[in-house]
Amino acid sequence: MSASSSMSNCSSRNRPHIGVIGGSECATEVAQLAERVGAGIAERGGVLVCGGLAGVMEAACRGAKQAGGTTIGILPGHERAAANEHVDIAIATGLGEARNLSIIRTADRLIAIDGSHGTLSEIGFALRVGKRVVGLQTWDIAGVIRAESPEQALDLAFEGLGQSPG
Repeated sequence: MSASSSMSNCSSRNRPHIGVIGGSECATEVAQLAERVGAGIAERGGVLVCGGLAGVMEAACRGAKQAGGTTIGILPGHERAAANEHVDIAIATGLGEARNLSIIRTADRLIAIDGSHGTLSEIGFALRVGKRVVGLQTWDIAGVIRAESPEQALDLAFEGLGQSPG
């Protein structure tokens, strides 16, 4: 690959992997936040990692795809076809909710958006293994770095990863 190749053409494994975690159901306003986060991950050269289903996950994937990004969905079931239509790489784990740890381990950093108890478990796993978790309208617990906007969440997630915006 030539030095003039764009970051979007670089190997996915060499790019920051940013996990987006949140509920499989969400309000329209939350979906809009997730879509902006997904787009921002792509615009900054990151790979979006999520659970691959509906709600926050689908909205974030949609935003990333619209911005030309790459998306990975780590699914709870046995069928890759269960992934939302915006997932590029669907990984069918057959692990149920235990797949949450795979999402956490795959991501370099995580952005939690809204969410319920599944999101809380992902936050707990991430903090337990020492991953940075940025929260956007999500659980208010020790260790989660609060963000007031999608842009601030992205700045905090990418901080120190050696990638510059754009």
